[in-house]
Amino acid sequence: MTRVNKENAAEFLQQFPIFQDLSPEELKQVEEIAISRSINKKTVIFSEGSEKEAVFFIRTGIVKAYKTDENGHEQIVSFLKTGDMFPHTGFFNAHPYPATAVAITPSSLLAIPVRHFERLMLSTPSIAIKIMRVLGDKIRELQDKLQVLSGQDVRNRVLSFLLMLAEQHGQQQADKIVINLPMTHQEFANSIGTTRETANRLLNQLAKDELLEVDRSRIIIHNLQALKEQRDA
Repeated sequence: MTRVNKENAAEFLQQFPIFQDLSPEELKQVEEIAISRSINKKTVIFSEGSEKEAVFFIRTGIVKAYKTDENGHEQIVSFLKTGDMFPHTGFFNAHPYPATAVAITPSSLLAIPVRHFERLMLSTPSIAIKIMRVLGDKIRELQDKLQVLSGQDVRNRVLSFLLMLAEQHGQQQADKIVINLPMTHQEFANSIGTTRETANRLLNQLAKDELLEVDRSRIIIHNLQALKEQRDA
């Protein structure tokens, strides 16, 4: 993990909802405590249970966040991309990191040390008030998503996850959507809380229906509308 130039950090940070209401002067104060990092592929950024030292913002790259159960199995929490922050609640509790984060592509991050940020909010209450309002909206959004996913069977979770990947990571190429995400079938299964065999069976059926193609480095969706219709049926 090496430092890189943090040029235009304030402009980059304003793209995040958590900072969107800050004034230029307030953003400049946040920029002054930020640290830029260059992360190699397969580098662990932080480990589940370790002391929380910073919150990270992705300039480029893809990061996998996962938890490990008592049997040593991975439970994928999320795949994070350019424009994402993690962990989401990192500034506002003293708990250790809730998951392990590892770069699955070379990545450029901006890190904001938690203790420095706490001192900044104490010295500038307007920053704290604006950020808490945004986080309240984010919590409600996540609760709504969790309620929807928890009520679905495995097939619909597969379809919902594919649609989410298309929205968050997909690139339109002609009449197809290409999701360039190096993800194994086991990681896919872990992301929706099922077995690899079940995930393979459902993905193979969707491929047989000519709705998509899947390999270790990408997913190609041939008919996004058909996926939506199957999920909503």
